[in-house]
Amino acid sequence: MKKFPPSPRAPRGANVLLLFAAALTLCGCATVPVTGRKQMVLISSTQMASLGADSYSQKMAASRLSANAEQTAMVKRVGARVSQAVEQYLKEQGQSSAIRGFAWEFNLIEDPVVNAWCMPGGKVAFNTGILPVCQNEAGIAVVMGHEIAHVVANHGGERMSQQLLAQMGGMGLAAALQQQPEATQQLALAAFGAGTQLGAILPYSRLHEFEADRLGMIFMAMAGYDPAEAPKFWERMQALGGGSASPQFLSTHPSGASRIRELRELLPEAVRYYK
Repeated sequence: MKKFPPSPRAPRGANVLLLFAAALTLCGCATVPVTGRKQMVLISSTQMASLGADSYSQKMAASRLSANAEQTAMVKRVGARVSQAVEQYLKEQGQSSAIRGFAWEFNLIEDPVVNAWCMPGGKVAFNTGILPVCQNEAGIAVVMGHEIAHVVANHGGERMSQQLLAQMGGMGLAAALQQQPEATQQLALAAFGAGTQLGAILPYSRLHEFEADRLGMIFMAMAGYDPAEAPKFWERMQALGGGSASPQFLSTHPSGASRIRELRELLPEAVRYYK
């Protein structure tokens, strides 16, 4: 029998591109509410919600909830107000599927680190350290709208899909959890922007940040909070970032003069939703 020489091995980058193309063919694209952007997501919303709930529980178990009843109530009140406004809007637009299976949860963690983060399925957490930067309920609404935007736009699922392709060769989530459970959990925490204890932080892309800024301002406006507070919050955050130790929030949510300028440019659109 004639033997044929082995085919040359494709470079790793080419393999990732092939997997990416195959994933697009098999899974198609999802659409981000409001912005209409197409995105590749390899993981079902049910899987993402389950993974998000597990990751959130893991983080909560390693954290201490704030004993300040007033501040805790404020975070929960703003979270409920913004999430309910978003739910109502998506229902009116026939896009409720974007948050199907969500179980909203908002907690305040006793931690001086300036940070806030979210998990798929409607899980959001604030550190007490970010409240002085927020200053008031409207400031909390800026951060809350931004984090809820990351969840509604399924940035976690999109980033997790990219990481499964890049680091695990396109392995499905179920197989990854079965074969490499710890690595997959760390990957998830990093992709969700909450991997400071169990994995490296994966900064949000400029695309995701701009989209979360835009949606966040719209969402807070829907809930009755003045979106003009958004650039003011990021100005305060940027001022903190000028120190020797930048806030952890800036490691996943980069700030800068260009961002603040873009926030001001987004104001006219957000104001149309302001009630």
